Amino acid sequence: MRKTLSAGVALGAAVALAAFTPASAATADNADLSVLHAIPDTPVDVYVNGDLTIDDFQPGDLGGPLELPGGTYSVALTAADATDDSDPVLGPIDLTLEAGGNYTAVAHLDAAGEPAANLFTNDTSKTAAGEGRLTVRHVAAAPAVDVLAGGEAVISGLENPNEQSLDLPAGTVNASVALAGTTDPVIGPADVEVAEGVLTIVYAWGSAEAGNLALATQTIDGLHSGPGGVNTGSAGLVAENGTDGWVLAGGAALIAGLIAGGVYMTRSAKVRR
Repeated sequence: MRKTLSAGVALGAAVALAAFTPASAATADNADLSVLHAIPDTPVDVYVNGDLTIDDFQPGDLGGPLELPGGTYSVALTAADATDDSDPVLGPIDLTLEAGGNYTAVAHLDAAGEPAANLFTNDTSKTAAGEGRLTVRHVAAAPAVDVLAGGEAVISGLENPNEQSLDLPAGTVNASVALAGTTDPVIGPADVEVAEGVLTIVYAWGSAEAGNLALATQTIDGLHSGPGGVNTGSAGLVAENGTDGWVLAGGAALIAGLIAGGVYMTRSAKVRR
């Protein structure tokens, strides 16, 4: 991207091009940024450093990855077709990206149903041969959730806006997701493939009260061969044309922590509103 472009215009161009061009590894001076819109029923315009960069961004859409110089970016979300960013529905917020890092910025609902934003750092460190990595992120207006395998909770009490990650052998896992302390699945049961050398990120988003809980998935490959990799994603309540199947597979993904063990939990870095 040309350095003569403003940061906001460059970000907007990168979002537009990301849908058509493959991702490339970030240089030592750049960071990779993906953006997930996970606020239900609220199309937005995205302003970066005062510039309109994403027009009519729809709930469930995942943009990027974008290769941006390391630094701090001011981001505001407004109602779709707003004339400027003077009356944001969220923000402005500051996103600080370190050169060489891989991030996903998520606009979502907090546990109480209020708009929030978090910047997550994606763990693209190498995995062992024969293993993949799974990260589950709770960004829904919903209570804590449990991950069930064989009807038993194997991950308990995952809360908004926390994440849980693990490395596990490549293969297929069958499981489901339930509200914490219950065994009645709200997602799944279903199978999910854990691919070798791939980071699979599953986002639970939406609102339990509104009945529109959904899953979005993001994958980053190349964990065996170095940083970067191709980042893909899908989101929605129903798989389109039968090609994605992320609703069930993603639901099961909330799960993989199940049999493998070695789970660790971190809290996302909450960006300043």
